[in-house]
Formats: sequence, C-alpha cells, structure tokens
Amino acid sequence: MTVPSGPALSVASKVPEVTAVFWVLKLLTTGLGETASDWMVVHLDPVPVVLGTAVVFGVCLTIQLRAPRYSVWRYWLLVGMIGVFGTMVADVAHIVVGVPYTVSTAAFAVALAVVLGVWWRSEGTLSIHSITSRRREVFYWATVCATFALGTAVGDLAAHDLGLGYGGSAILFGVLFLLPGLAYRFLGWSAVAMFWASYIVTRPLGASIADGLAVVPSRGGLGFGTGPVTLVALALAIGLVAVLARRDARNLMPAG
Repeated sequence: MTVPSGPALSVASKVPEVTAVFWVLKLLTTGLGETASDWMVVHLDPVPVVLGTAVVFGVCLTIQLRAPRYSVWRYWLLVGMIGVFGTMVADVAHIVVGVPYTVSTAAFAVALAVVLGVWWRSEGTLSIHSITSRRREVFYWATVCATFALGTAVGDLAAHDLGLGYGGSAILFGVLFLLPGLAYRFLGWSAVAMFWASYIVTRPLGASIADGLAVVPSRGGLGFGTGPVTLVALALAIGLVAVLARRDARNLMPAG
C-alpha cells in the first residue's frame, strides 16, 4: 500500500514516504531481526548479547531523535535494531519468563491501543506525514515498538499454538498484509488506519518467511540456517538503503 504524501512530509518529516520499497525494507529488516537474534543467542553468551543489543538500540534511538531531519541510514538502522532487540525481548518473555503467547498477544494489543489513544488525544492525528516535532516522533517510535511486540506475539501464536507452522503463517499474514491496501484503494477506507493495520502484520509476515528459510526441515523450514539468511537479508537491506540514500542526496542537490 502506497500512502499519498501530504504537505507535512515536505516540511521536516522524520520518517520516509510509504512506497513499495518502504514495505520491502520493513519486511527485510523484520526477517533480519528474527534470524540475527536467533543466531546471536544460540552462538554467543545470551546475557551480554541482550545487554549489548539494548545499549546499541538506545544509542540508535537517541541519534534518530536528536537528528534535525530525516536520514535514510539513521531511520533504517533504528528499524533494524528494533527488529533485533525486540525479538530478543519477546524470546525472553516467553522462554525465560514463561509468558504464554495468548497472554502476551492480549497485553501487547492493549499496550498498542493505549499508545495510539494517547497519541490521538495529544496530537489529533496518527498520520505518519505529521511527524514534524519531537513529541510526535516519540509517539511514532513508541507505536512502532508496540506494533513489533504485538506482531511478534501474534506470529508466535499462529505458528506454534495454532499449529500453522512457518509456511501457513506466511500465507495467512501475507493475505492480512495485503487486505488493508486493497481496502484503502478500492473501498476508500482510511489511509492512516490501513497503514497501521498493514504495519502490524509486517512483523509476523517477515519473521515467518525468515524462519521458514532458516530453520531445519524437522521444524518445518528449508534449513538454510540463521546465519546465511541473516547475511542475505542484511545485504539486500543495505543495498536498498544505499539506493534510497543516493536518490535523496540527488533530490537535495541544488538545481542549476
């Protein structure tokens, strides 16, 4: 779904335009976060890895919030770190703490509703084209984190508790990802609401595809391994970000 840009986007927006490349990068960084987290937790000491990733995530968030304008590299680096760190937090909640997927799904759904409700009451809009102030950007990133948490819980619930596996989950969430765009285009439903509906689904969709490629056949995957899948997704993501950065640099060059 491509959301039409509004006037606020050209003022000082801190987020990118929503295009097909945006959705591809979101899926890539989500899948990358899933497999990178799994690889690090298995091959390295989990405690320092989680703590170190938390620090890197905090640094990336601080850099993004302090930046005066949108930067392709800063934005997508933070999105990628949310994917990696968010996956680790979700795994700790379920594996270490023992929180059932049904409970985490309900809890994160409530958390997302609260964040969106507070954002709406404070700003009167949930449009990503209005991210032109520090406060609105904080709401935006809080919503992104909440959608990631909810998407993680829903994806795990579908793959494990509902028995859909990675392939079945990818099909289910692929359909759910496309439906809001179709509703926006052909039924005229709210672009803002349909954007966030699709955005939530990118997490379980991207993770299901990545896990399906990485895990061994006995677990329902193709067995390529978390390391190779992570490297391929990282290379593709870096390539796309580089293309976007070059395009933005050309657009900022003075004419003449």
